[in-house]
Amino acid sequence: MSESWFYKWRDRRPTGRELRRQRLTDEIKEIFTESGGTYGSPKIFILPVRKGWRISVNTVAKLMAELGLAARVVRRRSGLTRPGRRPAVPDFVKRDFATEEPDLVWAGDMTEIVTEEGKLYLATVIDLFSRRLLGYAIGAHHDADLVVAALNMAAVTRGGDVHGVIFHSDRGSEYTSRKFARACRRLGVTQSMGRVGSCFDNAVSEAFNSVLKVEYVHRHAFRTRTEARSRIATWITDFYNTRRLHSVCGFKSPMDYENEYWAGLTVRLAAQEGLHSSRGLTVSRAPPPMMLPAIRTARRSPGCEERHACDGILAGVASTGRTEP
Repeated sequence: MSESWFYKWRDRRPTGRELRRQRLTDEIKEIFTESGGTYGSPKIFILPVRKGWRISVNTVAKLMAELGLAARVVRRRSGLTRPGRRPAVPDFVKRDFATEEPDLVWAGDMTEIVTEEGKLYLATVIDLFSRRLLGYAIGAHHDADLVVAALNMAAVTRGGDVHGVIFHSDRGSEYTSRKFARACRRLGVTQSMGRVGSCFDNAVSEAFNSVLKVEYVHRHAFRTRTEARSRIATWITDFYNTRRLHSVCGFKSPMDYENEYWAGLTVRLAAQEGLHSSRGLTVSRAPPPMMLPAIRTARRSPGCEERHACDGILAGVASTGRTEP
């Protein structure tokens, strides 16, 4: 190449394709950073497409490789669980983790968090419908009180009435304890347990523990138990439930997925019950408290065809004196 052609190439204006590639590169780096360095090409691909980009997942993967961006890799471990002597309850889930609506099946498990001050234990309760973490408890002791506290938090999150929910877990001593069984009976929750030594029977909870460790815990050092409690709780409430994309939820966050479900259900119920009458509307069946924010969201939507129905539901709820949780 001649010297003149080199300077001509160096000083030329960037082409439209190069500008587009640079914008896409900046977008990918921003999404990867916001995810805490945990998203791979399949999830990063989803977000630019939603903004109007016309790209393929292979393009995203190629750019990430050029930038040296790689998601965290989950390591496989072998289980060491052995059967106990206390009789266990049946397995009502049988590895079918797909549910059609919230509060049909919850799953729970416990995992260990290491800090410089000592170990912590995290007990969780997850709704299989949206993968939302409904309840959690963090403590220094690995006992039944911790799993009971997580279950009670999940019940409060759902408004207190959780009668009929199936709670699925492994056969750990905390979940086979009399204290946890009493807590389930008090709330009207039916226990379900997988087989001994099979992590796949409680795969959803095990997957959450892996996500927590790989995407957050193993990337941070906790000096004290208090610091670990605070930072893990913030990660759960500010990222996992509200912003982290889940493939089960159509690459939406658990909260967004539930809100869309409640908004759609409200409109369908309103249409079926004929609540969009021009004379005013009466609520024949009050919606659950967690539906109220979704109803208001649907009401404000420009494309809402059942706006009068939503108005009637909200008016009926207001007349009964009910408030949002």
